[in-house]
Amino acid sequence: MAVSRKVERELIRSKYLEVITDALLALDEDVLRVKSNEIAIPVVGCEGNEDFLVVTVKVPTGANKGTEPYDGYEMAKDYERGLEAKEEKRKAKEAEKAKKIAKDKEIREKKGE
Repeated sequence: MAVSRKVERELIRSKYLEVITDALLALDEDVLRVKSNEIAIPVVGCEGNEDFLVVTVKVPTGANKGTEPYDGYEMAKDYERGLEAKEEKRKAKEAEKAKKIAKDKEIREKKGE
């Protein structure tokens, strides 16, 4: 029996949401179904604060209402490139700060003489 793409995506989402829920229940976690594609788990942080962890399961259709399919591999590469760019920017800022500190120290030493 053939099903539409929308129904197929809903079946996939439901299956994996159930798998995740079962895995969390096996770890004695309280799993609360808050939406058709979301579960919430009450958690306690290291400072004793109570919060909720929300897990969302979705099967993306892609850009432009599905005309350009979602590519998880490309999204992962984009994310890695973004992290690398952030790290390079942080290192450049750190080097610039070190250079400014050295320059300020030199100026203070000259004023002291």
